[in-house]
Amino acid sequence: MKSYKYAVVLGLLSAVGPFAIDMYLPALPSISQDLGASTAATQMTLMVFFVTFGVAQIAYGPISDTVGRRKPLFFGLGIFALGGIGCALAPSIEWLIFFRFVQGIGAAACAITPRAIIRDLHTGIAAAKLMSTVMLVFSVAPILAPLIGSTVIVFVGWRGVFAVITLVAVLGILLVALAPPETLPPERRKPLALRPLAQSFGTLFRDLRFLSLTLIAGLGLASFFTFIANASFIYIDHYGMSPLQFSFAFSVNAIGFIGASQFAARLAGRHGFNRVVLTAVTSFMVLSLILLAVTLAGFTELAVLMVGLFLAFACLGLVIPSSMVMALEEHGPIAGVASALGGTIQFLTGAVMVTVASLVFDGTSVPMVAIIAACAVCAFIPARLTLRRPAPAPAAAE
Repeated sequence: MKSYKYAVVLGLLSAVGPFAIDMYLPALPSISQDLGASTAATQMTLMVFFVTFGVAQIAYGPISDTVGRRKPLFFGLGIFALGGIGCALAPSIEWLIFFRFVQGIGAAACAITPRAIIRDLHTGIAAAKLMSTVMLVFSVAPILAPLIGSTVIVFVGWRGVFAVITLVAVLGILLVALAPPETLPPERRKPLALRPLAQSFGTLFRDLRFLSLTLIAGLGLASFFTFIANASFIYIDHYGMSPLQFSFAFSVNAIGFIGASQFAARLAGRHGFNRVVLTAVTSFMVLSLILLAVTLAGFTELAVLMVGLFLAFACLGLVIPSSMVMALEEHGPIAGVASALGGTIQFLTGAVMVTVASLVFDGTSVPMVAIIAACAVCAFIPARLTLRRPAPAPAAAE
């Protein structure tokens, strides 16, 4: 199958989890009102999803290295669909939180498996090109999902959003059934034994470059998750936007991120991954600190916030996909485990920041911008320490 066909399939599968997040963002204020829940309790539906989405990847990674890439996808999408049905019928915020937990378990399969498939097929610049194309397809989630969600809310309410998310899961199952062949043949699979698995995790935990790159991507994602958790309340409740207007405003940041990601492979081919990521992380930090300073100075107009976030998140479009490719370069034989551990660290980092954001949320943009700036500074430190040294030669795809 041609690379572009893989990119379409992997991009759509990768979008399942973000679709489950982005599509219901415009509904958060409505959910809070309808279920009589506080803002913090409503944000917990996001935080629980992030945690389970991250932790469950630890299980899917080794399993995918043992049974192949397709079976975990079928299982995860089935669990995800059941969770969507439960969310649509949830009678209280507690039940909604529980079924978001179930959804997170299922969606994790769609997070780690596409990255492992990319590593099965390619390394280096070729992997970055495929990852960039996957990100382009993946962009359907952050751009279209809030628009679809706000439209559904207008006609059938927030419960209809989860019915549509369930339909997305069913379509994902059909996509896996009809689309790419298995990329991990039986002769390359690893037996699911405790000692080899522990050795694989030990190898990854001793690899400071892998951990640093994972943390850089994780802090970048955490800053975006912080925006996701707070944006609907800030834009709708604080600035008075309608759910539809919020959807368009949210999409602006997604377009900046995805647009920049398309240049990652080209820039890496010309300047090297290390230089591209280090420059982008530095720019992300500088722009985030400028936005924080401007906000604290009293310039809290919506236009200032949107422009600042657009520029900062565009830098992440170069950081996150490149960091993910770099982290897996040397770990082809255990790509599933490496992708799982990386995803878990990244999403747990995001969950921590979402929790902090919910605790300090005051209805304005100041706490959100401050946390994003803190993430940027924390990402710059491992980038500066790790990426000044030349990257080791990657292991060839097997």
